[in-house]
Amino acid sequence: MSHIFDLGGAPANEECAQLGQTIDFDVANTLEVMTYKLAIIARHGMPPEGCKLIVHNNRHDFGCYRTLALRIEDEDSEAVAAYGQAVEEGLGSWIEAGFTPPVTYAGKVATIERAEHAELVIGALLTTRPNPDGTFPVADFAILHGNLAAAFPEQAEAARQRLTAA
Repeated sequence: MSHIFDLGGAPANEECAQLGQTIDFDVANTLEVMTYKLAIIARHGMPPEGCKLIVHNNRHDFGCYRTLALRIEDEDSEAVAAYGQAVEEGLGSWIEAGFTPPVTYAGKVATIERAEHAELVIGALLTTRPNPDGTFPVADFAILHGNLAAAFPEQAEAARQRLTAA
């Protein structure tokens, strides 16, 4: 039997789409959840076999909203338990994972800054990139950059190409 642990729709201290208030809620909410998944992968790496980061639909009187959740299939795996413990608190901000907010808000209006998942990952890879000498300006950037490059090798190559073209 699987267990689902809800991680929220976005980092805890960030603005996010509000059901029943935000114009184009579905678009903004879906983008935030997908970006949150990328941010969790940046911070903690890909989930090990036996668990998976999923989009979880939640029913409410005002409609349906989505959150990121961790579905655990293998309760006996030490790797799954460790990953679950690592991600259960979620993130406090986008920058904890090297990301900028994918959506900004002015009252009820949501403005999508970047909609393509590949561009979101490339942006985070460029933000967390090492210096020319291979060192990282912030120690955590080594973790974030390494996790993203391992999980998304095509985007890592695209980020490298953008740096060499500049």
